Amino acid sequence: MPTYESLSYPYSSQRMETIGRRGMVATSQPLAAQAGLDILKKGGNAIDAAIATAACLTVVEPTSNGIGGDAFAIVWTKGELYGLNASGSAPQTISAEAVKNLGHEQMPKFGLVPVTVPGAPGAWAALSKRFGKLPLKEVLEPAIQYAENGFPISPVLGKYWKRAFEIFKDRFKGKEYENWFKTFTPEGRAPEIGEIWKSPDHAASLREIGETNAESFYRGDIAEKIDAFSREHGGFIRKEDLAGFEPEWVNPIGVNYRGYDVWEIPPNGQGLVALMALNVLKGYEFSEKDSVDTYHKQIEAMKLAFIDGKKYITQQDKMSVTVERLLSEEYAKQRRNLIGEKALTPEPGTPPKGGTVYLSAADEEGNMISFIQSNYMGFGSGIVIPGTGIALQNRGADFSLDPEHENRIEPGKKTYHTIIPGFLTKDGKPVGPFGVMGGYMQPQGHVQVIMNTIDFQLNPQAALDAPRWQWIEGKTIEVERSLPQHIVEALIRKGHDIKVAADTGGFGRGQIIWRNPDNGVLHGGTEPRTDGFIAVW
Repeated sequence: MPTYESLSYPYSSQRMETIGRRGMVATSQPLAAQAGLDILKKGGNAIDAAIATAACLTVVEPTSNGIGGDAFAIVWTKGELYGLNASGSAPQTISAEAVKNLGHEQMPKFGLVPVTVPGAPGAWAALSKRFGKLPLKEVLEPAIQYAENGFPISPVLGKYWKRAFEIFKDRFKGKEYENWFKTFTPEGRAPEIGEIWKSPDHAASLREIGETNAESFYRGDIAEKIDAFSREHGGFIRKEDLAGFEPEWVNPIGVNYRGYDVWEIPPNGQGLVALMALNVLKGYEFSEKDSVDTYHKQIEAMKLAFIDGKKYITQQDKMSVTVERLLSEEYAKQRRNLIGEKALTPEPGTPPKGGTVYLSAADEEGNMISFIQSNYMGFGSGIVIPGTGIALQNRGADFSLDPEHENRIEPGKKTYHTIIPGFLTKDGKPVGPFGVMGGYMQPQGHVQVIMNTIDFQLNPQAALDAPRWQWIEGKTIEVERSLPQHIVEALIRKGHDIKVAADTGGFGRGQIIWRNPDNGVLHGGTEPRTDGFIAVW
């Protein structure tokens, strides 16, 4: 475990790190975290708790995720690290030409066109089958109860629900969107903070997924409903696409950063971006967090890694360069040599030849899991399948219609994916799961949290509380208001185009659980930028 200071960071909230021993669940919504802890107390393990929490989040935080989204996980159990890629592919009937024939010059963000096969239910079933101790039906029960009986809207959830409604009421005009409004704005408006919202259809779908181990979603009644609605409204997704889906077990990829191994899921996920940036940054020594040199080098390394990620990341077997080449020491040195005293406009290099929810859970047996799922862009596509309560994701929006682009759309292909779980080990032993959700902020959040932990010895809560920045494009960097003003001014003098954000909503939402190897005690931190909560035992 990192030998961080136990005192709170100067910019932190009043919360200190959370400490427990028998179990811990950290996520962005208190009801979901508590649901996971309840499963632990019923005899489930950390994987069961994570599934329960994830399912519950589809109910109590629909502004960020849903049954119709994708999921990724990194699991530590019995001395081994496992990766799960449960992202779905593009429909077999789609093509760039077919999309252009509908009048689109680029992939649309909403509607049925960008809908890809949802992977989240498959992830729950696969994790439960391989590692769980309790039946999936029992693990999903807390989520079913909240969907059936309702729950009160929490503050940050209410804010984003209302924001989405204000956008969608003007944008979603077709008949295919009618059920989104019936489901999420039954009173003709977004529910107010403290108001009770329920979705009996959502409860029924969760019950059916639990009873059939997700078979109904991919090869049963739910699949038939998705297929029928897509056909009726001119979508591409079909029941055959759903039937052909299987979650993929993968080997996590990693880099060694100052004696710690940082792990991510391989492409099509963007965790590779975080690893490329850390590979560049480990060539420097950082003695002080709040120095312009630290921020400048972090930003420059991230820009270079991201521009490469945007160029090369897609479904791994369709990438023109290998992960090994992008993570090579030779390439890291090549990119590091580009960093000077002034802000650069990043360009992709040539490697040498050769709206999401995040949660983490741990139990007293030593199991730990880093789990993330999302519908993308908040509520996703705006499509809700009648009679199911299921909002479908719009991951296909990230595909390119350019036939020369690495991430060009192809039938059955997986797109560049923003959601990424992280995991930290040292000397072959688990330190713990971490993650920061939030679109393209995610790898940037991973780098900042890892450096806060390892370079600057901050405890989990302080590492999450610390001010964040994010690269937007070119030389444009957005920063939180809590970033020291003298740092902002110094970065401007180095040529960075600094924008101070009006609120903290765009800087991601993270969770961390570290385990002390000496006594098994769990140390957790949760996100102050949302309704974050840690349930602990």
